[in-house]
Amino acid sequence: MKTPTTSRAVRAVRTPGGLSVRLDLRALTVVVLLLAAALAAGVLLIGTGDFPIPAGDVLRTLLGHGDRGQEFIVNELRLPRVLVGLLVGASLGLGGALFQSISRNPLGSPDVLGLSQGSTAGALVVIVLMSGSATEVTLGALVGGLVTGLAIYLLAWKQGVHGYRLVLVGIGVSAIVTAVNGYLLTKADLVDAARAVVWMTGSLNGRDWEQVWPLLGLCAVLVPLVLAGARGLRMTEMGDDVSYALGVRVERVRLLLMVSAVLLTAAATAAAGPVGFVALTAPQLARRLTRSPGPNLVPSLCMGAALLVTADWASQRVFGADQLPVGVVTGVLGGIYLLWLLVTERKAGRI
Repeated sequence: MKTPTTSRAVRAVRTPGGLSVRLDLRALTVVVLLLAAALAAGVLLIGTGDFPIPAGDVLRTLLGHGDRGQEFIVNELRLPRVLVGLLVGASLGLGGALFQSISRNPLGSPDVLGLSQGSTAGALVVIVLMSGSATEVTLGALVGGLVTGLAIYLLAWKQGVHGYRLVLVGIGVSAIVTAVNGYLLTKADLVDAARAVVWMTGSLNGRDWEQVWPLLGLCAVLVPLVLAGARGLRMTEMGDDVSYALGVRVERVRLLLMVSAVLLTAAATAAAGPVGFVALTAPQLARRLTRSPGPNLVPSLCMGAALLVTADWASQRVFGADQLPVGVVTGVLGGIYLLWLLVTERKAGRI
C-alpha cells in the first residue's frame, strides 16, 4: 500500500556569483499577496477619515500629482500613521516568529512572555513618576522592554535557553510586571492615569513622522540581520546536538536573534503602545498559508503588517462614529484566535 506524499514547488536559483538559493514558490506567492494586501489596506486607510479621499486620488497624491489640500492631508496627516502601522505590524510579526521559533512553542510570543508588559511598565514609570514628554515615554517603553527581555533570558538560562522553560519564565515575569503596572496606575493622579490608560490601549492616533523615522531606521538594521541568521535559526529547530554537529553556534544564534526580537517588539510598543496579539497570530497564520516548515520570517513580517493596517482600517470603518483604538480590535481578534489555538493544541495532545 503506497503512502501518499505531498510535493512542494521548490526551485533552486543560482546567482551570478555561484550562490545557489532554494526558492519556495508557494511561500513567495504568499509574500507577494500579503504585501499587496498590506499596501492596498494602507491606501484605503489613507483615504479614510472626516475628509474621505478616493483610492485613485490617494495614489495620485502619493506620486506628487494631488492638489495642495490633498497633499497636506495625505502626506502630513495620514501617511505617517499608515507607515507606523505597517512598521509596527511588521516588527511584531517578525518578533513573534523569532520567539515562537526559539521557544519551539506557538504560544511563545512577546504578549505571552511579558515583553509588551515590560515596555508598558517602562512607559508608565515615565508617565506616572516623571510626567515625561512623548519622546521620554517612547524611550521609557524601549528601556522597559529591553530590561524585561534581559531578565527573562537570565532567569530562563540553564546550560542554554530552551522552549518550555522560556515560556514558563516569561509567563511568570508577565504576571509580576502586570502587577507592577497596576500598582503604578494606583499611584498616579487622575490626569496621568488617564494618559497612561490611553497609551496602554494601543493606538495609531496622532502618530507622525517623529515615530516613523526611528522605527524605520531600527527595522532597516535589524531585519537584514535577522534574515541573515535565518539559516542558523532553522538548524536549531532540529535540536541542539544536530545543530552543533552542523557547525551552528546555537547559543550565539539564539542570543543574537532574541536581542533582535526584543528590540523589534520594544520599538513597536514604544511607537504605538502595547498592540496585543499581532505577534502571536501573524506567524501562525503565515505558516498555515505557506505550509512551509521553519520560522517563516518574511511571511510573518508581511502578515503582521497586513493584519495591523487592516485592523486599523476596520476600527475606523466598521464601528461608525465610535472609532476604536487598533489595540482593542487586535485584542478581540487575537483572543478568539488564542482560544482556537489552545483547543487545537489540546486536541492534538501537545498541551
